[in-house]
Amino acid sequence: MLDFPRWKVLSITIGIALMVLLAVPSFVPKSVRETWPSWVPKPAINLGLDLAGGSYLLLEGDTKDVAQSRLEGMRDQVRAAMRQDPKVDIGDISVQGGKLSFMVRDPSKVDAAREKLLPLTNGVATTGQRDWDIAVVDSTRFVLTPTQVGINATVEEAMNDAREVVERRINALGTVEPTVVREGSNRIVVQVPGLNDPTALKQLLGKTAKLEFRLVDTTANPQDLAKGIAPAGSIILPYAEGGGTIALQREVMITGDMLVNASQSYDPQTGAPGVTLQLNGAGSKRFARVTQENSGKPFAIIVDNVVISAPRINEPILGGSAVINGGFTVQSANELAIALRSGKLKVPLKVVSENTVSPELGNDSIRAGITASVIAVVAVIAFMILTYGRFGIYATIAVIINVLVILAMMGLLNATLTLPGIAGFVLTIGTAVDANVLINERIREERRRGRSVTQSVELGYKEASRTIFEANVTHAIAGFIMLILGSGPIRGFAVVLLFGIATSVFTAVVFTRMLVSIWLRRNRPSEIHI
Repeated sequence: MLDFPRWKVLSITIGIALMVLLAVPSFVPKSVRETWPSWVPKPAINLGLDLAGGSYLLLEGDTKDVAQSRLEGMRDQVRAAMRQDPKVDIGDISVQGGKLSFMVRDPSKVDAAREKLLPLTNGVATTGQRDWDIAVVDSTRFVLTPTQVGINATVEEAMNDAREVVERRINALGTVEPTVVREGSNRIVVQVPGLNDPTALKQLLGKTAKLEFRLVDTTANPQDLAKGIAPAGSIILPYAEGGGTIALQREVMITGDMLVNASQSYDPQTGAPGVTLQLNGAGSKRFARVTQENSGKPFAIIVDNVVISAPRINEPILGGSAVINGGFTVQSANELAIALRSGKLKVPLKVVSENTVSPELGNDSIRAGITASVIAVVAVIAFMILTYGRFGIYATIAVIINVLVILAMMGLLNATLTLPGIAGFVLTIGTAVDANVLINERIREERRRGRSVTQSVELGYKEASRTIFEANVTHAIAGFIMLILGSGPIRGFAVVLLFGIATSVFTAVVFTRMLVSIWLRRNRPSEIHI
């Protein structure tokens, strides 16, 4: 039990020394760390919102339109699939009552139409169900109904995509270490340390950034437009410049999915800010074809169902680029460019809760946390040394190393330290010596039974280790439950608690046993004062 070969002593010593060195960057200001050579590891813990100050936003996704969006998307897919076989002639595709329906004019082509529809439906995970039900009514009419399982899967996918889009938009602002996590089925928590004015952030995150290019319906009657009546095959959308409405053809020519890049630019003639768009290969070809076929006609650019501009196509545009102009400022043009290139939100997001923490409050929290930690360390060290002498010194060394190893592990995993995390640190300092207390008391007991020093120490570590492991397993279970089911501050506390459990068991059971073993072999004492 107390036999420590040289290789084991060397490996433990080197491992602890490396972890202590990796903890050093967490004590050095970021400005100093940035001057270090690039080959030097610089893992450092991130300070949470309550310590560094910044903005907290709770976003909620409006998922009620997801089903309608799926219907609109499926209608386009069905129309495209049926066009692939000119022998399958169908009527108008209608969307009503949450269902999509159309009629096959030739009854003999019903089976062929079904074969075209089947690849458009998919199985949902391992449920055995498909995302769409296909039924034939009155021999020739197809009815496609989205299943609830399919809708739920789409909502989940949309919220995951929304989280990624939000994170990309925040990173584009140049903020430091933002935290963007899902909470519940339709909420996203955003924490941005160092951002004290979340106004611009809220405006950016509120943009759905749904980009569309449609042809303007020039046949629309202005009187009908004023009444909200659109020609057949067209829709009416608001116009950003000067207000009013405009009629557009229902078919979308270009979508934001074809976008490669968007950047803020200036009009070479007027110097007005705008947004330059660059399309991918498929988008460029389609844009060239549409502009060639519709030369001289107005072409509307729509963002979030608002017509930003509707310029006339003077000549074919073959380069795959377009410019949006619409009374932008430099800031608004830059925000729109960020929103477009980061991707569109499949679900609109609204801010349901927000909070701003000042850096001064964070500094006060850090000072209070450091003060509490120092007091806890000094009190624990004094108690252990006065009570257990040499063995208390070993326990003290273990506690100090325990704290440094926790910092190193959090830095390596890019974890965030919050105010509850500091509470977890203070708690870890107190519980870290619990194992040593159990071991030392067990050694006392064995000495009172008349066993030799070596036997007492060996039995003390062996018997106490069982209790230590069992007790810490129960702590770890509670920590994992808080980590999985908790959110925000609770998760921050759980992270530090779990790190503390793992490191305290190692330092108390393995590291102190190594120190005691080395001391016993060198001095071979006949008595110990514990």
